[in-house]
Amino acid sequence: MNVLAKVAAGVCLSAAVCFGTLTPLAQSGAGEDAAVRAVVAEYVAARERGDAAAVGAVFTEHADQLTSSGEWRRGRPELVRGTLASSKTNAGARTITITAVRFPAADVAIADGEYVIAAAGAAAARNMWTTFVMIRSGGRWRIDAIRNMLPASPAQ
Repeated sequence: MNVLAKVAAGVCLSAAVCFGTLTPLAQSGAGEDAAVRAVVAEYVAARERGDAAAVGAVFTEHADQLTSSGEWRRGRPELVRGTLASSKTNAGARTITITAVRFPAADVAIADGEYVIAAAGAAAARNMWTTFVMIRSGGRWRIDAIRNMLPASPAQ
């Protein structure tokens, strides 16, 4: 490669890094998608077992959650208490199916998915959407925020 070609390649690479034209997934590594999905699965499994230590382990210290009922849970201890209490109150089995993961910045992931609480007793199934914001620290992904949403009726 001649000097001019090397300089041109360097300029293009520098521009891509500085102006963000590299895809976020390329910056994060393709294997990170599976790691993010695994944290969500770990969260659901720990919640279903009622395992407070395991639920707490998937969250950052200052994580928060906005539930579909409008309740804010702030900080790991409140998240663990609220999550386990909610699992007892809404007894149906939970399923979260992540439909998209993206990496808007290094060590940050956003995972969107369908959230279903199965029918239990007289209660009907609840179909919702959920979004997880995750941060990678110490080589491990943890949940920093959860937003649960009930689908709105279509505009008329």
